[in-house]
Amino acid sequence: MTTLDEAHAAMEAGGEAERLAYYAQLADSQLFLLLEEEPTGEVISPRALETGEGEILLAFDSEDRLVGFTQGEAAFAAMSGRGLVAMMAGQGLGLGVNLEAPSALVLPAAAIDWLADTLGHGPEAAEEIPVEVAAPALPQALLVALDAKLATAAGLATSALLVRASYRSGAEGHLLAFIDAQDGAEHALAGAANEALKFSGLESGALDVAFLDNGSPLAQAMERNGMRFDLPEPEKREPWAPEPPGSNPDKPPKLR
Repeated sequence: MTTLDEAHAAMEAGGEAERLAYYAQLADSQLFLLLEEEPTGEVISPRALETGEGEILLAFDSEDRLVGFTQGEAAFAAMSGRGLVAMMAGQGLGLGVNLEAPSALVLPAAAIDWLADTLGHGPEAAEEIPVEVAAPALPQALLVALDAKLATAAGLATSALLVRASYRSGAEGHLLAFIDAQDGAEHALAGAANEALKFSGLESGALDVAFLDNGSPLAQAMERNGMRFDLPEPEKREPWAPEPPGSNPDKPPKLR
């Protein structure tokens, strides 16, 4: 049983939280998209299946499942779930996931557009400097989701600090500050926080983000009063090789 099978089974037996957890797992999973022919550069030709609800593309969470479905060798493009939905957004296409497997599911075009929108936006950046910070008071589901999501952001920052913040204007809220973020990593980090929020069933307004230098006065105050998440060290880089289509979610392949 794959992790996507487990998430699907939990969704079938659970409620809204489990449904959102399934979408989070789908976004994080590597998927194999069935193609009509081998990719040409960054252009791919997915095989579409006509249904009563319109056309759907076909993706599987393993090569074995794809081959089992096609009953023979077939062209495919491997990509993350988030890369696939970014490519499909606005195309009016649905997605058949793991057809003929325990976790078989057909997502309509509206679900694909919703997921692409959810993955494509981050929480608002904090516009004020807090005058007081305290321990966070957020649902356990969000804390668990944040911990899991930030574990995938290896090397993008050294840590993240979470507090309940009070501002001079009288506003209150929660603030997540990334410490010593790498240049250019802000969008990816904010996106990770957003995904944890959305897939925990909370609105994006429940959390602001900031980027701080280690040792700054605010970072020190947040360290003393808040919750700390340590981000993993980056893995050792392999020798450079061309990116296969769909491997970079910020540059999804083009549909032919």
